[in-house]
Formats: sequence, C-alpha cells, structure tokens
Amino acid sequence: MLVIPGDQGKATCDGMTRRELLRIGGSAMLGLSLADLMSLQAKADPPANGNGGPGWNRARSVILIYMQGGPSHLDLWDPKPDAPDRVRSIFTPINTRINGTRVTELLPRIAGILDKTTMLRTMSYTPIGLFNHTAAIYQMMTGYQADAVSPSGQLEPPTPRDYPHFGSQVTRLKPPTQPTLPFVMMPRPLQESNVVNKGGTAGFLGRAYDPYYLFPAGDDMDMNKMNRLSVEDLQLRPEVPASRLERRGRLREQISAGMPEIEEAVSRYDLPQYYSQALNLVLSGRARNAFSLNQEPAMMRERYGMNTFGQCCLLARRLIESGTRIVQINWPKVANSDNHSWDVHQGLPDRMRRQSGPMLDAGLSTLISDLDDRGLLSETLVIAVGEFGRSPLRGVSTSGNSNSADGRDHWPYCYTGIIAGAGVRRGYVHGRSDATASAPLENPVHPRELLATIYHSLGINPHTIAYNHLNQPRELVQGDVVSGILQ
Repeated sequence: MLVIPGDQGKATCDGMTRRELLRIGGSAMLGLSLADLMSLQAKADPPANGNGGPGWNRARSVILIYMQGGPSHLDLWDPKPDAPDRVRSIFTPINTRINGTRVTELLPRIAGILDKTTMLRTMSYTPIGLFNHTAAIYQMMTGYQADAVSPSGQLEPPTPRDYPHFGSQVTRLKPPTQPTLPFVMMPRPLQESNVVNKGGTAGFLGRAYDPYYLFPAGDDMDMNKMNRLSVEDLQLRPEVPASRLERRGRLREQISAGMPEIEEAVSRYDLPQYYSQALNLVLSGRARNAFSLNQEPAMMRERYGMNTFGQCCLLARRLIESGTRIVQINWPKVANSDNHSWDVHQGLPDRMRRQSGPMLDAGLSTLISDLDDRGLLSETLVIAVGEFGRSPLRGVSTSGNSNSADGRDHWPYCYTGIIAGAGVRRGYVHGRSDATASAPLENPVHPRELLATIYHSLGINPHTIAYNHLNQPRELVQGDVVSGILQ
C-alpha cells in the first residue's frame, strides 16, 4: 500500500490533516512500505540551530543501555562503607581510575575504564505517581509524565496519543544519511507486568518513526538468543533476486508515469528518492551485515560476554558502525522475576553477584573500551541508567512492594547513571550524594535534563517544537542541558 504523508499535525484547507494518508491499494506488491517509512522520516522540520556551547552536535549516535527495574546504586556505583549496617552494601568497595572514587567489587572491569566516563551520582526526581516502573520508564524515555497515572504507577498500554520516545524524535529530526536502520531497540520490549512497551514507541509521531524492534525468540533466562537473530525484513527472499526487485522499481516508475493525477498529488514528497533509499537498504546489505555477529573474532565476543546482554553490546557497536543513529538495549526483564533482574526486592546478594553484576561489568566496560580503541567514542554517546535506584534501607517497603531482609525497594530520589563519549568529560563525577545515598547534596539531575543533554549532544535543540495528536505544540523535552558534564 502506498502511503503519502503530510506535514506533522498541520491542517489543510480541505479539512483533513496533512498526516492523513493517500492510499493506493495493491501497491504493497511493489515494495513501497519501507520507502513510505523513509519518506515520513525525512519530512521532519529541520533541527533548531540551538545555541551551541559545550558538547553541541558532538554526537553522531547514541547507545542507551537501559537497566530495567532500577539497579541498586549502593551496590554498584555509590558504596557507603561508613553507613549503618542495613544501608551499606554487603559488597566491598574498590578503587577506580578516578582518584578518590570507588565502586563495589562487582565492577572490577568498569573500575578500570571509569576514567573514560562521567558518573552521574545524583540522578533524582520526586515521584508523582512514578514510584513503580511503567510510569517511571515512560518519563525516562519521553521526558513527559503520562496523562493518567494510577497510585501504583501502572499505565495503560501504548497508544497513538503517547509522547514519542526520544529516539523516534531524533529519527524524525535527523534521518540517517546512509541506507541503514535509524533506531534499533533490543533484545526485549520495555515492560512491567502486562504493560508492554509503554514509552517505547513513536506515539503521536506515527508508526513510521517506531524503532526497529529486534526481539529474538527465547525467554529472559535464555543467554543464547542473540545467536538466533532473524532480520528477514532486511534481506531478499530467495525467490526474489536483486535484478527482479530492481525491475519492480522500474515498473513502479512506469505506473507512476501513467497516472498524472497521482504524480501531481505526490510530487512534493519526492517519492522516487525514498523508494531508492528503501531499495538501497535491502540491496546494499549494510544493515543486514551489522547483525552478523559471527564475523567478529571469538576473543572479542568473549570479552563482551557470551550472553544476551554482552552480545547486545557488541551488536550495538556494529550497528553504529553501520550508521544507525540510536541503539537501545533493554536489559533484563523489568519486574516480576527472581532471576536476571535489577528489581531486587529479594535475593539481592546472590542475584547481583552471580548474574547481573558480572554481565554488566563485562559488557559495558568492553563496549566503552572497544569504541574508544576504534575512535568511535568521540562521536558516540553511551549511557547506562535505570528508571530509579533502590532504597538505602534494606528490607523496607517504599512503593507498596514486599521486600525480604536482603532486598531493596524502589528509590527515585537519588541514584547513579554513567555517561561517556561525544564531548562528555572524562574521569569526572557529577554531583554528590549524602551519607546514605538517599538524596543529592549538590547538582541533582532530573531524567528530563539527561534527555535534554542527549538532544543537545546530537545537535538538536531540546526545546524544538513537535505537534501532538491534537495539533498542540510541545517541546521535545522541558529540561535544561547538564552543561557541567560537557566540554
């Protein structure tokens, strides 16, 4: 089906919005759907010029390692060995490459590369119905609170009214310049209970700006799922050789030439250009080759970790090498799991020592080092963060959940994130938490401000206007850039 898009959210004189679609039945056989998607993506308003400043337009791409469930900052990044027994981590603090800064024994390899990063010690917000995962994730990804938030923080499933994921906005404002996938999300959707992918869609921008969802078969305990990648969208069927697809392209041109009224209607959208881009994406194999992890040396794959998270980090590097703008790794299952989850209401010592800690340490440290060694870190923004941290006091309820004596509940008031690359200061700690890592003492960073910094680093003014489903103007994010971490 041929889809002819118009300017986002703007009304035309015939009463329809220019987001309405002109549809020509039967044209899907000509392979136009991908071309239509590219046409939609390229119809973005040009990025605002912004005001320059430190870090402006230094990033070509972004890798977001999204630690679903809320990792315990006290047990990873911000140990407080002098705190009371029920507060301080059971894990031993170790020194890092940043003088006077320690992490826990779970992160020995990250300790060795921390001088390439900025540590955001004071991620912080006061919840308004954001104490549980879904609403907090939605805020983290979009910069906005949902219209209706239940006391528990649960939300309705994704709707076309949602605010767009920041990656979708970036795709709209800075479409790729090469035949590759602009935005990839893997290896599983954002999720809490039965609410799946809230905050992980393009929302009111339309489906054309959704990420490419790479969700291999297998549950969260399957550590080999990345060996079964399927990217059938990006390859020709055996019965359709390249020459045949090219002939279809010529046939499309002939059909268009014989339909002057349609040609006139779509002339401003330059569809032949976008059809060519779609054809190039399929024929070039650029994006498809990025998924071929078996092209990597066995030693490199092992450095990242032969598990789902480690191989996702490796694939993220390969994707940004191919020209992908945004890669998001959602790891692991967000909640309702007693394995491989950062949502450690119970069993924290064993789960973090045996499962999540070692995988994070290998995957994140190797990704940052590998990018740096290849000269890619200077143009790639790497972020590792969750939707909140964990409660300083073990065994208490802060969100209505039950917790064992060794578990920690949700805590949005103070937690830690890591950011590196593309103009971010190296070997720097931004902010300082109090004696129990309960609250910031200085330089708090709201999730909105982190998103504003991402936009700024990509050369996009975070206050650029987008029109929602009601044709109302909305800023990309209502937050200021954290300029102190940029240079």
